[in-house]
Formats: sequence, C-alpha cells, structure tokens
Amino acid sequence: MIRYIRWCAYFCALLLVALLVNVGRVQVWEAAGYGANPANKRPAIERYAEPRGDITVDGRPVTGSRDSRQLLRYERTYKNGPLYAPVTGFASQTYGTSFLERAEDPVLSGTDPGLSAFPLWYELSRGRPGGGDAATTIRANMQLAAYTGLAGKRGAVAAVEPATGKILALVSSPSYDPAVLSGTGPKVKEAWEKLNADPAKPMLNRALRETYPPGSTFKIVTAAAALDAGVVTDVDAPTETPDPYPLPGTSTLLPNAGTGCADASMADAVQWSCNTVMAKIGVQVGLRGMTEAARRFGFNDAGLRVPAWVSRSNFDTDMSPDQLALSSIGQFNTKATPLQMAMVAAAVANGGELKAPYLVDRTTQDDGDPVRRADQRSLGRAMTPLTAMRMQELMVKVVEHGTGRNAAIPGAVVGGKTGTAQHGVGNAGTPYAWFISWAKPEGGRPPAVAVAVVVEDASAVRGDISGNGAAAPIARAVMEAALSAR
Repeated sequence: MIRYIRWCAYFCALLLVALLVNVGRVQVWEAAGYGANPANKRPAIERYAEPRGDITVDGRPVTGSRDSRQLLRYERTYKNGPLYAPVTGFASQTYGTSFLERAEDPVLSGTDPGLSAFPLWYELSRGRPGGGDAATTIRANMQLAAYTGLAGKRGAVAAVEPATGKILALVSSPSYDPAVLSGTGPKVKEAWEKLNADPAKPMLNRALRETYPPGSTFKIVTAAAALDAGVVTDVDAPTETPDPYPLPGTSTLLPNAGTGCADASMADAVQWSCNTVMAKIGVQVGLRGMTEAARRFGFNDAGLRVPAWVSRSNFDTDMSPDQLALSSIGQFNTKATPLQMAMVAAAVANGGELKAPYLVDRTTQDDGDPVRRADQRSLGRAMTPLTAMRMQELMVKVVEHGTGRNAAIPGAVVGGKTGTAQHGVGNAGTPYAWFISWAKPEGGRPPAVAVAVVVEDASAVRGDISGNGAAAPIARAVMEAALSAR
C-alpha cells in the first residue's frame, strides 16, 4: 500500500513540475507574443489607466488628461490645441501618437526607466511611475505672434535662437485641434477621416515635414559659398553679368523680376535679389563647392531630429551647369523646410556656427525632479566668421534699403532676405512667398532670434518683392515678440 502512495506522490510531483514549467513558458518565453497579440487589451488598459504627463510651454501645461470613465480611462486634452498642434502632435487611443507626443512618449506615459530610481521594482510589481513632463523651448508670445500673423493662410513659421539652437516658435497653418482625435468611437473616426480628406492638409506639419523651393532666400547660401571659396573677394565689385543671363550650355535666358541687375555687384544682387548675378556666381563656385556649402548649412541631412524627425532638405549633388545656375537661386530641385531656412539665417547671425535645433529643453518626473536635460550641439561651421560678418551686413542692407523693408524694427538691428519661389508645371502655380531674417537689440548684443516664414497662398506677384509683402510682416511680429522678452 505504501508503494502505491509513493508512486502517486511521484506522479503528483511530476504534474506540479509540468505545471510550473508551463507557467514559466507562458510568462517568460511567450509573454512577448501574448503581449503583442491584438486581442490582448491589457497593455492598452494599463497605458490609459493613469493620467499622461504634460507638455509645457513657458512652464505651463498645454496638455492635460480627462477621466472618461471608460475601459481606456484617461483621454488626452489640449489647451489652445490648434496653436500648439505642430509642437505637441496628437495622442490618440485610436490612432497612436505624433510629434512630441510620440518622441517623448516613454516619459509622458510613465514607461521611461529614468522616471524612477528603482525601475526594477516597477518591473516586478507590474506597476509604473506617474507620467513625467516634457518642457519645450517654445515661447508662448512668439508662437502666438506667428500663428496670428499667418491668420489661417497656408504656410509655416520656424524661429530658433541662433546661439543655442532652441526652437522658439513652430507654427503650421491651417492647423487642427488634436483633442478631436483623443478618444475612441465613431466621432473620433469621423474626425480622423475628415482631417485626412481636407485638401488644406491641416495635419501636415509644414514647418518640419513640408519642403518648398526656397527661391531667393537660398541666395544667402550661394553668397556665403562664393565668399568662402574666394570666388568673390569684393562684394561691391561689378560681376560683369548680363541681363538676362544665358544659362550655360543652353539658349535659355534667365531674367530678373526687377531692373538694374546688369553688371550688378554681389552686394546689390543680394539687396535687390538679382537672379542673374547669383546664378552666375553659383556656376562659378561650381557643383562641388555649392554642394559642400549647402551640406554645411544642413541640406541633404536625413537624420535631423528635434526630437521629432524633420524632412530632408535637398540640394542635388549631380547637375549640369544650367541646372546648377537655377539651383543656386533656390529653384530647379532645391527644396527646404521652413526650419532649414531658419537654420540658414541662424548660422549667419551666430557668426557662422550652426547649432542643432531642438524642441525639448528638459524632461522631469511628475514631482518636478529632473530626468534629462537637452544638450546643445554644434553642427559645425556653415561659413567662416569673416564671411558671416559680411553676410550680416548684406542682410541688414536688404531690410534697411532693399526688398525687405517691411521687416524693419525701430531700435533693433534686423537682417533679412526675401524670396518668391516659382513652382508647378511651367511655373504656373501661385508663387510661395518667403522671408528669412534675424534680429538683435541695438548695442552689440547677440542676435535674439532667427526666423523663416513661408506663405503658400500669397498674392501671385511675380518677383521677390512679394516676400516683403506677404511674409516679412509675419517675421517682424515674431522678432518683435522675441525682442520684447529680453
């Protein structure tokens, strides 16, 4: 009898071991598979069981959380949603996240290991700390000035601090309210479909993700390349450029929008935006020199993150001389984001050094204790200090005596460059109006801000002067807001 009891005990022990092995298999080896199974609602329930951390501007939250009392409990809310949508993006229980909501999701959702001194404890207890906060570099008054200036017109504004790379304003218009995408159900689905079907593309972040022909604003890059390469040693010397200018190797004549560009100096060409002179100078610099100069300013960099990814701005590396001439005045295949053109202005303002732009100053725990602080990085020198000084002088003349007078600010030194970018089949599309600029208080203080503005549906004026009419006043409002904070 004892023997049968012993065998029964062995069998029960074997069953217990098999049970433990199976539990280990499910909880260790197959846990990831079960966790990723679409039928498993636990990760989603846990994700929205607690309020999400906030994104802040000037120390004040522009996001929040609302208790929906549903299975996915906390929904995202937004303050001034359309104003800050290009910064925050959306956090949707149905459609995921975008922009800062995505880039800083581990901190905001409470899953970042840096949120706790004992992250292993949360692993063992299957809990998590409260969501942390992400403090942006955005200035509320500058953001509002840019948004108000665009007034619903299609376009974008990017403003950066030249000495640090901080993004001070980031506006895309028309915009949308991310709150309409926060929850679940038919209303959210309807809002998503409506936004994606809108021909104005309100969910497109034009400041970071759209690339435009930069038009004559790119002449700043060409002029800097010419000075650095020694192609131009005297900015006031005549360039012996005919008007119109025959594109090399072709019978096509490149005209100017205005008069007085025949044999103009490079200084006059920047001041009055002469296509002929700058196209010829670009050809003289050569493909290699122009390609390298564009790269130093940030073109052709597909890895730029702020921390959301930024579309690659393009300057072709394989072109014929006539194509190079057009590319040197911001046409042909040359494309740039508004942030990229703000970086061009910032490099000039910062003595030639280009700082990496960034949007998040620091992340913190829910009680305010620091998690990470942004590191300021240099992307290298876009031009020599001497060239930067000369370019500053040329850009100031554009505002004081040239095509950018609408950007002038009493009591401040302002440098700028207008641009009108042709596009469409046969250049039939309404030109894009551009203005890039920088500003500093009088008295030798460092530049406070560099700005780029593009307006897609500006008045269809064929000439760089339209950048002065449509885009320069917006840039001036943003620069005034930056200077008022100093």
